[in-house]
Amino acid sequence: MLEPMYRADVVIVGAGVAGLSAAHRLTSAGVTTTVLEAGPCAGGRMATEKVDGFRLDRVGQLLCTAYPELRLTPGLDGLVLRPFAPGVLLHSDGRRHRAGLPAATGGARGALHAVRALASTPSRSAPRSGAPLGTAVDQARLGTALARLAATRAERLLARPELPAGQALAARGLPARTVDGFLRPLLAALLCDPELTTSSRVADLALRAYASGRLCLPEGGAEALPELLARGLPPGTVRTGVRVTSVSTNGVTTAEHGEIRCRAVLLATDARAAAELLPGLRVPDFHPVTVVHHATDEPPGTGAFLLLDADRGGPVAHTAVVSRVDPARAPAGRTLVSSTVLGPPPPELDTAVRMHLARLYGTSTARWETLAVHHTAEAVPAMRPPHDLRRPVRLLAGLYVCGDHRDTSTVQGALHSGHRASAAILADLGAGSMHRAEPPGTALREAA
Repeated sequence: MLEPMYRADVVIVGAGVAGLSAAHRLTSAGVTTTVLEAGPCAGGRMATEKVDGFRLDRVGQLLCTAYPELRLTPGLDGLVLRPFAPGVLLHSDGRRHRAGLPAATGGARGALHAVRALASTPSRSAPRSGAPLGTAVDQARLGTALARLAATRAERLLARPELPAGQALAARGLPARTVDGFLRPLLAALLCDPELTTSSRVADLALRAYASGRLCLPEGGAEALPELLARGLPPGTVRTGVRVTSVSTNGVTTAEHGEIRCRAVLLATDARAAAELLPGLRVPDFHPVTVVHHATDEPPGTGAFLLLDADRGGPVAHTAVVSRVDPARAPAGRTLVSSTVLGPPPPELDTAVRMHLARLYGTSTARWETLAVHHTAEAVPAMRPPHDLRRPVRLLAGLYVCGDHRDTSTVQGALHSGHRASAAILADLGAGSMHRAEPPGTALREAA
């Protein structure tokens, strides 16, 4: 091993989207940066498995076209988003009800149109009651509420009194059927929180994004986003298969290459890994997520909708014919159905999911092929009140931390925390007086 030496301005530990977005901003400012990833590839929880030509997301968090950081993050110019083009379908009382598009036509007017454009499609079960959005008057009230959220600045939402989201919904003056039939299942899908214990401020931000944009998936799978970020960095910036065992303000120690000295260290791992390297960091609770992927040659006739179960009559919180949303996720002539179970999975998971999907889609699922079942126990950090949406990213000069556990537990939150951390690092180091270190990757090749 070579003696420890100065090898980069900044070492980032973890190649998830938070760390990669920070690396883009740092390298753009002339700061030499090395990203160390313990796993075999970049991306963290935004991973996609390939099985027989299918692309299967492991966690499958929903994105929204209104997330600001998808536009602001350097390196994401080439990201292709595939929207749930017709919008949302709600399954309730044996019928499927179309909630329509969010504000695709722009602003508050689009949000109001979203809930007025309601149609009902019967499934094989007979209907027992009306639409989950309630009467036309109820729908108009919901549209007005969404329009108001779409037009409200985020700072004002963050200044509101804070409650668990479920309690806050009940106090908003909307009809109970509208809340239970639409807002609860929608928020559960957006927040991966079936009981809606999340901070009402976070829930308001999620609904604001929904009312301002369109729910979507990245083309080619969740991994497309971190892969695009990694490819846009200077060659040798991202080093995979490197395990960091300790950190300080001026270097890290790795199991493979010994000590790597630097001027600042940014921890961009998940919350638990960050706390193992920095004892004292709070580890939040987590929401578990299970994604079940099925293949079929007889696609359900629901188009490219996101299908929510308004009745919560089974383990599936939301499901979609994903290959209709993004054809790149399935081989030609085959159909991919991806379904998300929130909370602890039930016994005999695949059987329970198949039975539930048969009711939701109104078709037999007996011949569907199970491609994969991905269970992630610590998929999404919980954001129960009181929740600081801007937890500090600067621990002290030279040591920083970012990730969805420092912001909101969404892709937007992860990217924004990387944005905040890179800004703090540049302020401390002084972008105009940066010392040029060796090209990224050079020191690791020498030490190997």
